[in-house]
Amino acid sequence: MGSGLGVIGAIGLMSGTSLDGVDVALIETDGERIGRFGPTGYRPYSDAERDLLRQALAEGANLSDRRERTGVLKEADNFVTRVHAEAVDTFIKAQKIDRGTIGIVGFHGQTVLHRPAAGLTVQIGDGKALAARLNLPVAYDFRAADVAMGGQGAPLVPVFHQALARTLDRPHPIAVLNVGGVANVTFVDGGDPIACDTGPGNALIDDFMRARTGAPLDRDGDQAARGCVDEGFVARVLTDPFFDRPCPKSLDRNAFALANIGLPDFSVADGAATLSALTAASVARIVRLLPSPPRAWIVAGGGARNPTLMRMLTERLKSATVETADAVGWSSQSMEAQAFAYLAVRTLRNLPITFPKTTGAPKPLPGGIIARP
Repeated sequence: MGSGLGVIGAIGLMSGTSLDGVDVALIETDGERIGRFGPTGYRPYSDAERDLLRQALAEGANLSDRRERTGVLKEADNFVTRVHAEAVDTFIKAQKIDRGTIGIVGFHGQTVLHRPAAGLTVQIGDGKALAARLNLPVAYDFRAADVAMGGQGAPLVPVFHQALARTLDRPHPIAVLNVGGVANVTFVDGGDPIACDTGPGNALIDDFMRARTGAPLDRDGDQAARGCVDEGFVARVLTDPFFDRPCPKSLDRNAFALANIGLPDFSVADGAATLSALTAASVARIVRLLPSPPRAWIVAGGGARNPTLMRMLTERLKSATVETADAVGWSSQSMEAQAFAYLAVRTLRNLPITFPKTTGAPKPLPGGIIARP
């Protein structure tokens, strides 16, 4: 995969705030242009594994030292490292990839705490141990350098979104929306990207469904499609000061949680519909904070697989086109894993991964640490 142009084969890994599993993706890139998208893979978490990660999230909320690993956090840290190693080994074997063609692995880890105002961002998983286990270089701890310099440490994927959107045949400005546990947007119209978290993504809907039905999510938005939206509740949540703050800004997964948003006693369908509408409305709310209204929205992440949410987004962003990443030839499922492969190569090359208008960093900053086997 190497060439005189400096193209590197890189594997990216992502375990997001939705706690669904580990996405794996191979790309070829020089850290600026994307040469080729390779195969992708996925390793789902079991219910017991999700429970362990949820316990780690709860324990992580009390951290004051980002390097502390005790109790459940230590167990979860070891689990995250092991399961990512297994995911890579399985992927390489299944795709018959020559390990010698892989120049770097991008390992995000699992976020258990993100409070940049307090100078804290914590991703569990041991990059050094993963490099030793895989016998490959691993780039990890992508957020800490930005937070240490006063940035938000999130979102990290905008520079990858920009590389994707730069050559997309759609009217600019383009907004790339990732709807994971938290939703974030990248505004692309030349120059450095502008980005921020927009508000709740899938996390609230997933938590509501789990609490009310035991199901991990509202699959295909089926319940939301049957329900009625409480627009008054949506409007009340949107009075939170977060939604008026300019970009860049970021959210902890639990900043908007069932326990603190005053959710009425909805039926399952009405609750799913209302929380889905909250996600769509918070995305639409960001438009007035961008330099100009995007003319095309490309939606990735788990939310892109929810037809009801996609319909709500289309309605609330009706002055623009709204499409899924898959519809334009990208990968909704694997985009964040691809992004961390891309960021790993940028880290290897000491290229910036965060920018003043994506995280509030004082200047474009490199980030990440390289662990070698």
